[in-house]
Parts: sequence; structure tokens; C-alpha cells
Amino acid sequence: MLQLPVPVLEDWVVARTRHYDPSFVSDDERFGHAHITALAPFDPRPTRDAVSTVASIAAQTAPIDVRLERLDQFPNGIIHLVPEPQEPLARLTARLVEAFPQFPPYAGEFGPAVAPHLTLDAASPEVGIDSTRRSLAGAVPVSTRLDTLQLAWWETDRCHVLEQWTLGTGGPG
Repeated sequence: MLQLPVPVLEDWVVARTRHYDPSFVSDDERFGHAHITALAPFDPRPTRDAVSTVASIAAQTAPIDVRLERLDQFPNGIIHLVPEPQEPLARLTARLVEAFPQFPPYAGEFGPAVAPHLTLDAASPEVGIDSTRRSLAGAVPVSTRLDTLQLAWWETDRCHVLEQWTLGTGGPG
């Protein structure tokens, strides 16, 4: 997965991840549990050329300033924050898809238009937008700069960062 970590919400998201499935809490300090997905799924065994292409896209992408305030819920029950503005995030995803058309966002499940978001919770009889909003009190609204792109591996007991780039420079993060 290619993701943009959101460190300002890391503690909150780690706590929720630990609540649902502690096997997805990484001990890799760089790993962005709180993130906005740039492209997923992505090649599980990227070639050197693929990694170089991602590095080039990162080098050509300026850091992205977003505000995270508005909560929303997808039809599948995922409760998330909507980053504003969305256009720079959508442009990054479009550039990645252009470079890697064999990996459409979310395997094409939601069509070509992908809504950038930061996943927070999953709706259930006990969890909804209102309870998530109460739990987030004091953590949002927040404005932040997304300045890192990570190639992250998500797997039970094995979540970690494979590669990482600083946006706008292409250098190691």
C-alpha cells in the first residue's frame, strides 16, 4: 500500500487499531497507522523500477496541507475523516494509477472515483459517527501537512514500512 502518514492522529488510531486487532499494531516507529491511502492495493513485490517510479512521483509532489474535521461514513460502515481539500490527494492517486494501471484503487471495487479519507472506526451497534466524534474530542479539527509517502506492508504481526520518501524531494524520509 502507498500511504501518507498523519502523525498528529497516530496515537488515536493506534488505540483504535489495538482495540479491534492488536496484531495490526506495528512496532516499526515509522509506520503510519493513521494515514490517507494514496494507492492500495499495490505490488506486494515491487521491482526496483517500480520503487524508482514511486520515488520520482514523490519527488514531483509538493507536501499537501489538509484540514481534518468532517466525519463521514461509507456504505460499508467505515467511519472516516474527510481531508480538505481533496484535490491534491486525488491528483496524487491519479498519477500513481497512471504509472501503475494494473493496480486500480481498491482493486476497482468502488469505481474510478476514489474519496480520499483517513479511516477511524467501523460502525456497529455500539459505534457510530456520534460516538466516534465524542471519542475524537480534542483531537480534531486539525490542520496538518502531509509530507511523507510510504510503501507500507500490512499483515498480521508484520506491519512495517518498506520504503519511504519525503514529498517534493524524493529523498529518504
